[in-house]
Amino acid sequence: MIIAEIGDFHRFDSADKILAYAGMSPSTYQSGQLDNGYSHMEKRGSRYLRYALYNATKYVCHWDESFGAYLEKKRSDGKHYNVALSHAAKKPVRTIFAMEKSGQAYKSAS
Repeated sequence: MIIAEIGDFHRFDSADKILAYAGMSPSTYQSGQLDNGYSHMEKRGSRYLRYALYNATKYVCHWDESFGAYLEKKRSDGKHYNVALSHAAKKPVRTIFAMEKSGQAYKSAS
């Protein structure tokens, strides 16, 4: 589902652009001198890609130690589970993007 929603990876210059396409980039609110210190997720873009990334991240964090450790680190920072999961969902996107660009298979860090 992730590959189907992204399509051709050559359309994106970086993994951050894929995250923006999925609507997972942080929003900024600024009006005059007021700058919002707590930014929310934009939730614009492909809701199907966002759904697929969250569900895939739940299982990847369960199966792969490096992804699970990252999720636990965010949880130990005091973040709510869903917020920590949104942070952890960015890591698989960056990994998938690097794998597609390099043409190499995934090798676990552990």
